[in-house]
Amino acid sequence: MNPPRTDARRHHDPDVRGFASDNYAGAHPEVLAALALANGGHQVAYGEDAYTENLQQVIRSHFGPTAEAFPVFNGTGANVVALQAVTDRWGAVICAESAHINVDEGGAPERVGGIKLLTVPTPDGKLTPELIDRQAYGWDDEHRAMPQVVSIAQATELGTVYTPDEIRAICEHAHGHGMKVHVDGSRLANAAATLNVPMRAFTNGAGVDLLSLGGTKNGALFGEAVVVINQDAVRHMKHLRKQSMQLASKMRFVSVQLEALLARDLWLRNARHANGMAQRLAEGVRAVHGVEILHPVQANAVFARLPHDVSERLQKRFRFYFWDEPAGDVRWMCAYDTTEDDVDTFVAALKEEMAR
Repeated sequence: MNPPRTDARRHHDPDVRGFASDNYAGAHPEVLAALALANGGHQVAYGEDAYTENLQQVIRSHFGPTAEAFPVFNGTGANVVALQAVTDRWGAVICAESAHINVDEGGAPERVGGIKLLTVPTPDGKLTPELIDRQAYGWDDEHRAMPQVVSIAQATELGTVYTPDEIRAICEHAHGHGMKVHVDGSRLANAAATLNVPMRAFTNGAGVDLLSLGGTKNGALFGEAVVVINQDAVRHMKHLRKQSMQLASKMRFVSVQLEALLARDLWLRNARHANGMAQRLAEGVRAVHGVEILHPVQANAVFARLPHDVSERLQKRFRFYFWDEPAGDVRWMCAYDTTEDDVDTFVAALKEEMAR
């Protein structure tokens, strides 16, 4: 009997792109080239390789001289490890009700990390000192999980962006209560591109203690990192990463991707392009009668409301997700490889379906 064939074949059309998620995009060619560069020969496992060592210098150039990167496999892992590092067993994390750690991580922070999430409804996905105070109390109450961390997302789950002053105010307020500040930065690059400031302006420059740094949504094949800025804020990061099953044996292949993105300006080029395509999409959508844009388009996401049957028909032509299906709300995401033609073709299809 002949053995099964094992030759690799392409199982998709590489010219087809949708608007479901920036995770749908492939790896950027410069990232793939970096992976190939790192592939030869042997390197020490578990992070003692030359690429992970060099990544530390790159990270410090963005986040200050005390910053230290701990590469991990994915964003949920980064968030769980980071939050564990700044909470006690009785600790809690204050976050927006719409935060990714609350609605899109399968309960991992609470089930895997053992961390109580104290959520606050927000109109735009952003916390403020006043909103934080809705949950910032009861530190001496043994019947209540103790608020120890404020976690914000930059950009938020609703595509909005904090200014450096807004994050600075949150950090000052949280630190005044003895709490730490964590940033979920899966789209940190998109926020920096929108604000036209370095990432340090709203992280270490604003008082953030640690962050989850995204790579996958901005052109990496896989891999993110926990970046510790305030070394006094965390405990036992290396042990927590291992215990949380986020320690890569061949870590050089995570580190070299982050290095490829961050050592020069690839991270910014990719983010600016994705943001620009979202702006183009929003401009096109605004011209379509009967479609409402729900939130300011400040990163690479467009949230809209339109008739449910129109969305269902449009989904047969382009991939995207409902955000709040009963309300008719949808989310359209742009990526580093979204083209102007992709956007214009989608807007034309939307107009056709709305006219039916």
